Amino acid sequence: MVPRCFQIHPDDNVATALDPLPAGPVQLLGESAPGPILATGPTQTGHKIAVLAMEPGDPVRKFGSVIGEATKSIRVGDWVHLHNMKSRLDERSNTLDASTGAPTEGGVYV
Repeated sequence: MVPRCFQIHPDDNVATALDPLPAGPVQLLGESAPGPILATGPTQTGHKIAVLAMEPGDPVRKFGSVIGEATKSIRVGDWVHLHNMKSRLDERSNTLDASTGAPTEGGVYV
């Protein structure tokens, strides 16, 4: 079975992984999904993958809304996360470790 991801809204430039995505072909689902894409590397279930290329400063769209902006060049099929984007919704998330999600600024959160 080809791993799947889902583009929630036609204006989104990311899709959410429904399965663990290895590098290679990915079935892109959604009402206006452009078709299969190639994942450039592994992406965990629930994480975002780019369905359109983005440059630094470009908006990252999910749910039909801007959720963040690219901080690096992002190719179609790249994992989109804290290592190549920053949130426009939650400033604290910009300080989290990209792999673990742990705070990196030394604060204590409840």
